[in-house]
Amino acid sequence: MLAEKLISDVITSVKSSEPGKKALSYMDVYRVSHIPVVDDLKYLGLVSDKLIYDLNLVEEPISNELDKLNTTHAHKDQHIFELAIVMYKLKISVLPVLDDDHYYLGAITLYDLARRFANLFSLQEMGGVMVLEMNVNDYSISQISQIIESNDVKILSFFIDRKPGTNNMDVIIKLDKEELSGVVQALMRYDYNVKAVYQDRSMLTDLYQDRYDQFMKFMNI
Repeated sequence: MLAEKLISDVITSVKSSEPGKKALSYMDVYRVSHIPVVDDLKYLGLVSDKLIYDLNLVEEPISNELDKLNTTHAHKDQHIFELAIVMYKLKISVLPVLDDDHYYLGAITLYDLARRFANLFSLQEMGGVMVLEMNVNDYSISQISQIIESNDVKILSFFIDRKPGTNNMDVIIKLDKEELSGVVQALMRYDYNVKAVYQDRSMLTDLYQDRYDQFMKFMNI
C-alpha cells in the first residue's frame, strides 16, 4: 500500500497568499489540525492551527511566516508503514505527498491511514480472533502458523503487542473461521497460553473498536 494510493479525495490546500483563517476553516471542516500550503503545485509546508494562533496569522497571509512552516512530506512510492511512523513521530494529522519532481499530489489524513490499516489487516473479514500470550523468546510465527493451518484454518493477519519494559507480548491472530475450539486445543497441546478467543460477532465488533481506539491513541494527534 503506497502513499499515492492513500491520498484523500477531500483534503484541499491553501495558497500562501491566503490568510490563516482560511486554513482554520478547512481544518474545522476536515477535522484536522494541519493544512498543506501550496502555490501552483509547489509544496511550501504544513501550517497548523497552533502556528496560526501563535504567530497571529488569523487575518494575515501565511506568506508572512513561510520559514516557520513544517516542510514534512512523503513521496508517492513510500509504504503505509513508513507513513504511519512519520505521522506518529511528528504528531501531524495530515501528510502531504509529492511526486518524483517534488510537485504536490495531495495529502493523506490520519483517518485515511486508519481506514486503510483496517483493510490491510482484514478486520472486516468474516472469522474469529485469538490472542496468545507469550515470552518474546518463545515467539515463532512458523510454528504458530503450522499448528493453526493443520486444523484447516487460515491466518488472515497477525498483530504483535509488546508489553513495554518486559519480555511479554500478545500475539493477536485474525482467522478465517469463527469456530476455533480445535485450534485452541491444538495450541494448548503445544503449551501456548491462549489468553482470549473472540468468536461472537458482537465481541469481535468491540475488539475491532478497541484496536482502532488504541491505534488513534498511539498516533496521539
